Amino acid sequence: MKVVIMGCGRVGARLAGLLDGDGHSVTILDTDTYSFRRLPPTFKGNALVGNGLDQEVLKRSGIEGADAFVATTQGDNRNIMASQIAKNIFNVPKVVSRIYDPLRQELYSTMGIEAISPTTIFAQILRERVES
Repeated sequence: MKVVIMGCGRVGARLAGLLDGDGHSVTILDTDTYSFRRLPPTFKGNALVGNGLDQEVLKRSGIEGADAFVATTQGDNRNIMASQIAKNIFNVPKVVSRIYDPLRQELYSTMGIEAISPTTIFAQILRERVES
C-alpha cells in the first residue's frame, strides 16, 4: 500500500516507521526538516519537506497514486483542510485525520473524513482506569 503522512511529530513518525516496517511504501512530509529526526534509523520511505496544504507538494509526495493519506499535525484546521484536499481533489480512497476537538470530529466524519480524536480516546481510557 502507498501511504502519504502529513506531520512528522511523534505520532506521524511512529506511524511511518510502523507502516514502513510492515512493507508499505511511505512518504512523510513536514514543514520542518528537523522533525525527520524522529523517524527510526531503519526507515526506508521518503521524507519530504513541504506544506501538506500545497497541492504541488502533495503531488511531489506521490498523492496521486496513494492508497491512503493520514494527517497527524498538531492543528485540527490544517489536518482537515489537507484531508479534504486528499479526498476531494486527489481522490485518495482512505483518508484519516487526527482531530483533537471531539465536536469537530463528529462534523468531519459526516463529511466522509475518518476523523480520530485522541482527546476522546484517552478520556475513555482514563475513565476505565479510574472506574476499575
